[in-house]
Amino acid sequence: MRTHFCLFLSCLFCFALLSGCGKAFEARFAHRIAGSVERTAAERAGKEGKAGGLTVLKINGIEYFFRWCPPGTFKMGDEDKAHQVTLTHGFWMLETQVTQEMWEKVMGNNPSNFKGAKLPVEQVSWNDSQEFITKLNALLAGTPGAPAGFKFSLPTEAQWEYACRAGTTTAYSFGDTLTQQQANFGGYRTKEVGSYPANAWGLYDMHGNVYEWCQDLFCDYPSGAVTDPTGADRGSGRVIRGGSWYGNAQYCRSAYRDYCDPSNRYYNVGIRLSLVSQ
Repeated sequence: MRTHFCLFLSCLFCFALLSGCGKAFEARFAHRIAGSVERTAAERAGKEGKAGGLTVLKINGIEYFFRWCPPGTFKMGDEDKAHQVTLTHGFWMLETQVTQEMWEKVMGNNPSNFKGAKLPVEQVSWNDSQEFITKLNALLAGTPGAPAGFKFSLPTEAQWEYACRAGTTTAYSFGDTLTQQQANFGGYRTKEVGSYPANAWGLYDMHGNVYEWCQDLFCDYPSGAVTDPTGADRGSGRVIRGGSWYGNAQYCRSAYRDYCDPSNRYYNVGIRLSLVSQ
């Protein structure tokens, strides 16, 4: 009798275990299906030229996810410096900040202070970023699915703010306030890219985590409307945008701008790629 009872208990335990595993498997399967459907829809939107549309490039075995930013006009800068900017060409923006695994596969080194394959690369100068981009462009021609007539670059400052805002006019792409559930700021270190919600165009960490180098030399804003601005013709500082894990929320505003010497490296400054028409 005892043997039968023990067997009965064992069967109940196995049934409960299998039921739990089955539910977990079902949840994971449903999540993967939903993610696949979402990716397919986003890739279709990319082919149709819709804001936030997706294209994926595989370079050195790593997938790079890019979101489409269509041509448009927006108000750039803080209220007292706000001016109209028109971008006549659409561009692709990397969905996340460049990760350490992306950097290491191309450059053969990892200069970051905080180590982790999915963490953003940091302690890279603007000059370092140009070497990285040159090497990436050499790989682009042989990359399946690469958009014809485009090349890798850092975004211009105007492209960066346009992509960050994603159609919004508020202080942040999430509204006029920013919480630590929406972005990595006021903390102690970087977080894995994509750990916080994306903006309306599918771009992650446009606020916080690490500052991002832009292509432009820093200069005062123009007093009137401009088209396709590219910054100053001369100067010593390159623009950084987005705020970081180190500072508070005000430095993460869509309009906040700063600059650094292009040869300097910091553990709260990284990069984000764009694909721009040649």
